[in-house]
Amino acid sequence: MALMVLVFIGLNYYRGTHNPQTVSPTSSPNQPAASSAAAQNQPQAATATLSSAASGQAAPGPAAVPVVEAASETTTTVENELYKITFSNRGAQVTSWILKKYSDSYGKPLDLVHSEAAKAIGYPLSLYTYDPILTANLAKGLYVPSATGLLDAPATLTYKFAAGGYEVTKTFSFDATYEVHADTAVLRNGNPIRSLIAWPGGFGDLEAAASYGSAQLDYSQNGAEKHKSPKDVSGGATLLGGYDWAGVSDPYFAAIFLPDAPATATVETLHTDLVVPKPESSFGWGKKATAPPPANGTDGNLGTFVGKTVVCGEVQKLPSDGQCVPILGAALGDLSGHTQTHIFAGPKAVDVLKNVHAANAKLTLEPLLDFGFFGIVGKPLFYCLRYVNEHVSANWGWDIVWLTVLINLVILPLRIKTMQSGLKMQRIQPQMDAIKAKYKNLKVTDPKRNDMNAEIMQLQKDNGVNMFGGCIPTLIQMPLLFAMFGMLTKVVEMRQAHWFWLPDLSAPDPWHLLPMLMVVSQFLVQFYTPSPGVDPQQQKMMAFMMPLFSGYMTWQYASGLALYWSVGNVISIATQAVMNRTSIGKEMREIAAKRARRKAGLGISTKTGPKTIQAKPTRR
Repeated sequence: MALMVLVFIGLNYYRGTHNPQTVSPTSSPNQPAASSAAAQNQPQAATATLSSAASGQAAPGPAAVPVVEAASETTTTVENELYKITFSNRGAQVTSWILKKYSDSYGKPLDLVHSEAAKAIGYPLSLYTYDPILTANLAKGLYVPSATGLLDAPATLTYKFAAGGYEVTKTFSFDATYEVHADTAVLRNGNPIRSLIAWPGGFGDLEAAASYGSAQLDYSQNGAEKHKSPKDVSGGATLLGGYDWAGVSDPYFAAIFLPDAPATATVETLHTDLVVPKPESSFGWGKKATAPPPANGTDGNLGTFVGKTVVCGEVQKLPSDGQCVPILGAALGDLSGHTQTHIFAGPKAVDVLKNVHAANAKLTLEPLLDFGFFGIVGKPLFYCLRYVNEHVSANWGWDIVWLTVLINLVILPLRIKTMQSGLKMQRIQPQMDAIKAKYKNLKVTDPKRNDMNAEIMQLQKDNGVNMFGGCIPTLIQMPLLFAMFGMLTKVVEMRQAHWFWLPDLSAPDPWHLLPMLMVVSQFLVQFYTPSPGVDPQQQKMMAFMMPLFSGYMTWQYASGLALYWSVGNVISIATQAVMNRTSIGKEMREIAAKRARRKAGLGISTKTGPKTIQAKPTRR
């Protein structure tokens, strides 16, 4: 129990040191982008708004270039074997980014664009400038596309827009991978102005939305990667210094910019708190839903959850089944104003990430998959699990079972050594009790107690007893347990991986059968495992505390962890039952029984207790 407490304290310390508070970055002279509510109140006429976009300055003279603007809104869809991306010429931005190999909570192809969040804070691949009015109008302008309809990758799609002295060009190139190359520029009277390409925030992955706060800002600067949680990310902060790659991710998917010129790349952090349903609400977030949420929720303060997502600051009172959640985003641009970057939008799968290279070909996105404090154990553990999946079975649930069996076979010799050490401890237990009795009248603070400890240690040394021998299997299994704890909810392979009644090994057991099996099996492990030298009262306490603790840990956590722990317990019970029938086990039970009888009354039954014979008084 103490070891587990120390581990959790260590995890908190690790998060604190690896997610430092964001230092106030060098900000631009202008204010960050305004909220969507302000943007939608702007005039619709592109020429008038763009001509007065430069805050505090007079409108520029007549446009040097002719107006380039589409007459109506159109869409263009680009498709390959991995994705299907839909662009709207309104803002030349993405309205849908479907990953064909993944599905959402309702069994439909997963759309990386969180449509409701995008309506509130912006769509992917929109442009971000340091003038809020200009940013809003660049997102509303009707660009002229080079193609409409359906395009099969490899392909190139160019959007152009010009009005009021402003000229905007956005070119996107597609291939057979998850990467898209973007080339963007905004000119004002022929001069480039700072503009960044943005993924304003939010993914359409409802499983990740169930674990609110799981979004993070990821970046690599000079080859050193960092991962920051929402509490450490401020909105509208400009980060200078050059970046190998930067973007946002949730536990399973990521949108990352990889600039062609890292030395002059800058990053703008975006953070907006939105009102969304709670995971346990009736809208199905965080649950294995069978049908889409209702088209309209009802609430007097909010209006709807699904039909209208609002910023937390715009609602005075949160509805009973709603909460504020952080939505992180990022924008990347070049100091020159001409931005060229690759964009990765896809799963955080190891094989995929290691093949996505930055401008420095030695750097990949593999560090994006962060296994946390126990990553040094969690990463090899996942590779072992994947090896089992590729060569033994194709089901991740069975892979966990076979890996657990393999781990227990490896530590079986250590279990035998532990029993041998326990037997030696039991043999010298009477001598240890005698030493303790000699010093029993001393206070705990008495220095002479050091003599008692020295005598006990010498006795153990003379008899070849290792006082830590019984801890070795636990010390080996604990890092594996916590590595599994951190790994299961971060590898996309576990997402929606099923096993019998479990629909998702990265989500809690919907029937809580495994946690209940955990409690029973953990109790039996404590019951069958001999603990020589341990105080009986302490044994009883651990026999009840450990099962309850393990059940609590797995009740609302990834069912894959409960599966791993439960199978390990069942194997431990079976192994211990066999070992208890060996000569070592029999001798340990005999010694324990003799000691119990001796304590109960020198060989007399413990039920009646020792009888006391009283002499009759004699007459004088």
